[in-house]
Amino acid sequence: MSAALPTTSREWHLVARPHGWPRAEDFALREAAVAAPAEGRILVRNKHFSVDPYMRGRMNDVKSYTPPFQLDRPMDGGAVGEVIASAAEGFAVGDHVLHGLGWREIADVPAEHAVKVDAGIAPLSAYLGVLGMTGLTAYAGLFDVASFKEGDAVFVSGAAGAVGSQVGQLARINGASRVIGSAGSDEKVRLLVEEYGFDAAFNYKDGPVRDQLREAAPDGIDVYFDNVGGEHLEAAIGSLNLHGRVTVCGMIAQYNATEPTPGPRNMALIIGKRLRIQGMLVGDHADLKEKFVQDVAGWLASGELKYQETAIQGIEKGYDAFVGLLRGENTGKMVVSLA
Repeated sequence: MSAALPTTSREWHLVARPHGWPRAEDFALREAAVAAPAEGRILVRNKHFSVDPYMRGRMNDVKSYTPPFQLDRPMDGGAVGEVIASAAEGFAVGDHVLHGLGWREIADVPAEHAVKVDAGIAPLSAYLGVLGMTGLTAYAGLFDVASFKEGDAVFVSGAAGAVGSQVGQLARINGASRVIGSAGSDEKVRLLVEEYGFDAAFNYKDGPVRDQLREAAPDGIDVYFDNVGGEHLEAAIGSLNLHGRVTVCGMIAQYNATEPTPGPRNMALIIGKRLRIQGMLVGDHADLKEKFVQDVAGWLASGELKYQETAIQGIEKGYDAFVGLLRGENTGKMVVSLA
């Protein structure tokens, strides 16, 4: 093994399955040995890794669309980093790559699961957010799942987050008649209107979502992009116009619930309004990736699309970053940046 390569790497393990809100004692930062990559693999020094709401579901031992994290094993998720050793054709030391083995300092990655990215086009962390999985989620969820068309009025919950902020801007850029967002602080509300160009936004903690949404969208809405669920979904069903569409992307309001959460009480409106409510997983929309990158790169270059990140420094802050995300402490994409 080359003397230049590190011999150990720190990585986050799930050591107990959380009941309700994750606790620090459910996780452990452990040291693991690093070996030279085997044939067809690359060794990557991670620069940034992603923490995302869907990871909370993977901490439960239940059957779902993605396998649960294993106890006493390193967790995984999106990451970008630099190749420090390669035993795979097409990858050289110094290349920057996007891959799925986050939550650790050094990743031993099968080459077929890594994609080269260009740090000259955008900062590396952008490939975890605006140009990555969260960006594609926004793009596919709005244009494909919600069948957005010019003139639609669009409401987005969790609108200051990585997905929500991009959904609202994509709607605005593509001719929405009105874009409304909800967020959890007055500072985020100002950001939505002043920086991202939303027509209206409100702090859901200031009063019933139903009343605030009606005030912000007196003529109703045509599309609801749901990142929150619960009270927000009920309010949106009430405000949706005839043939309205809902993309259900996430339900962060109930991820840490320990009891079954009640559904919207006004679901009979779905019939008369002929609403379409559809869940989405970004993995179903890989066919859009090329067009997504082309479109979004153009909107970024023109300055029409803006984004923010919340970067938490140091691998030892991995748990804090994840719980902070669940509490809504981030603006835009939450990433953990490694020195």
